[in-house]
Amino acid sequence: MPTARPATITRKQVAAFLKPRPKDSHKGMFGTVTVIGGADGMIGAALLAGRAALKMGAGCVHVGLLADKMPLVDMRVPELMLHPAGDALKGIPHPKLPPKGEGENVKGSFNPSVLVIGCGLGRSLSAQKLLYDALLLDVALVADADALNLIAQRPDLRSMLHGRKAPAVFTPHPGEAAHLLGCSTEDIQKDRAAAVRELARRLNGSVVLKGAGSLCATQDGRLHINQTGNPGMSSAGMGDVLSGMIAAFIAQGLNTDEALLLAVHLHGTAGDELAGQQATLGMSATEVTEWARWLLNRMLPK
Repeated sequence: MPTARPATITRKQVAAFLKPRPKDSHKGMFGTVTVIGGADGMIGAALLAGRAALKMGAGCVHVGLLADKMPLVDMRVPELMLHPAGDALKGIPHPKLPPKGEGENVKGSFNPSVLVIGCGLGRSLSAQKLLYDALLLDVALVADADALNLIAQRPDLRSMLHGRKAPAVFTPHPGEAAHLLGCSTEDIQKDRAAAVRELARRLNGSVVLKGAGSLCATQDGRLHINQTGNPGMSSAGMGDVLSGMIAAFIAQGLNTDEALLLAVHLHGTAGDELAGQQATLGMSATEVTEWARWLLNRMLPK
């Protein structure tokens, strides 16, 4: 097992992943993100992920909701397209994807579909069926929250991960990581580097183990540590926003490793900017999305 110390993610490193948009841009050039989640009582989780994907530059964003009484429109961000979860999953277009780990920044020839699943998904039989169907799709995947808990719970779903050709990113916090590895949260925290490497191996994808000093294990076998972020980000919805950000960057042509590193660093930096405005206590995920958009636009090459 590699013993090298994790490399620190830097602003210069992730800014280099970004390319200017051509003057003749249109929404079809920047991918389609579909978010599946939002069971009863948790609609906000899926909306937060969808809003983040839209505000990080995805061309189109669909949100599939499990809730029985789902809203017809997100009144705060009406650009999101809301559907029953099953309809959203069936409607995902399947453009050709590059081989795993070989995304590219181009001017329109690469506009993938990206699926985010788990944000407010719950663990009902309906949720399990949706996750099973999602894993059959040959589209880039970002799995978070209850999608991870269901994968931990069902060996058949874990096996399906190794049969997928499309790339995947997994975003567990220490508790979810413990479920996936069959150990305690304390065990995860004692050796986070070993845990994230093992997760990447078992899940067959890129992984961020969230927390103070989030660790990213990428497809190239390297380990990266993020040093942005602060305790104010310990609030509901932060992980949903991160998942939407990762998906948006994949949709725009970054490979999964690039998208992961950029999103994790930018997410934490947005939280640090809020903390600098004396907003550490009571910081919200919605505010982090807004600051992340502002920072992203400052990073874009002229």
